Amino acid sequence: MGYFDKMNTRARLMGRMMETVGALDHIPNTFQADMQLRRAATRCMGCSQPGNCETWLSEHEGGADRAPGYCPNADLFEEWKTGS
Repeated sequence: MGYFDKMNTRARLMGRMMETVGALDHIPNTFQADMQLRRAATRCMGCSQPGNCETWLSEHEGGADRAPGYCPNADLFEEWKTGS
């Protein structure tokens, strides 16, 4: 898989994860959140479990309370969702 294919795949997975756990509609509209989103994308690019992520997302198409523990962005998405 080429680098741009990997970027597109990971961006799609990250977007699906944020939507599945309810964080997508709660991203703060701040400069800090913009920086957090960039770091989240970098963490997602470096994640070693995209296959598990794809499977988990398929199993939780109706939504989930929280991202799986292996997700490097689980805490951030929870923070956005709860406004903590």
